[in-house]
Amino acid sequence: MYLIREVMHCKPGKAGDLVRRFKEIGGVMAEMGFTERSRILTDMSGERFWTVVSEQAVDKLEDYLNLTRQTMTDPRVQKIMQGYHDSVDWGTREIYKIEQ
Repeated sequence: MYLIREVMHCKPGKAGDLVRRFKEIGGVMAEMGFTERSRILTDMSGERFWTVVSEQAVDKLEDYLNLTRQTMTDPRVQKIMQGYHDSVDWGTREIYKIEQ
């Protein structure tokens, strides 16, 4: 199993906007039949303020690639994410193999 983390460092005061968008996408993903565990995290302390993390667990990396292809080509997701760059300074993707 793998854990994919999308780590987004938002502009001041914009983390809530990104959280709202990720929650909306979660609803679309559920309608599409995706049932793997996902979470949205916000920072309480750390190196950077206004950090939002979206986590998705998948059995195989191919599952994640398929998920990305399906969601990012869905017009509903495209509408939700339109203009999200206005809220984000920069981000990274982390992929971990879950060993236990």
